[in-house]
Amino acid sequence: MAETAPSSWFDIAIAALKRNEVKLITYVPDRVLAPLIKGLQADPYFEVIVATREEEAAGIVTGAWMGGVRGAVLMQTSGFATLPNVIASLLVPYQVPAILIVSERGTLGEFNVGQALVCRTMRPVLESLATEHHTVTRIDEFDFILDRSIKQAVMTQSPATLILSPLLTGGKVL
Repeated sequence: MAETAPSSWFDIAIAALKRNEVKLITYVPDRVLAPLIKGLQADPYFEVIVATREEEAAGIVTGAWMGGVRGAVLMQTSGFATLPNVIASLLVPYQVPAILIVSERGTLGEFNVGQALVCRTMRPVLESLATEHHTVTRIDEFDFILDRSIKQAVMTQSPATLILSPLLTGGKVL
């Protein structure tokens, strides 16, 4: 029996993470990422750990990498605002290929001014830290972008950030 192709963005993410042997998933709860988190928790392949802060999640993934396990950190845009120091002082200099998956808030009808301000600075911060990043807006490109970003992160031993646009996820609404 042939396997059917994943039909949702979160099923695509789960398949790409598994295919690339990203076993450890850390996250700070987020409504937009909830279907991805639930899917990861339901799959026995993954070790899924909830963190209290994004810096903690990045630290857990760093320890796992040093122990030979690939990991990803899931967060929303406002959580990314806490990470520039971690990226600059831990992930980049210690060559940790952490996969950062960010649900983009602060655009396309955002109702929270704090989210909008962080959204405007996220990409310039990633650029200034020389950190690979891609914004995913279309489901038909998601598997390719996530798969290749993970491969590049591992091969170059550098973090990579995937920003999931509301055009992909549907975003958060009141």
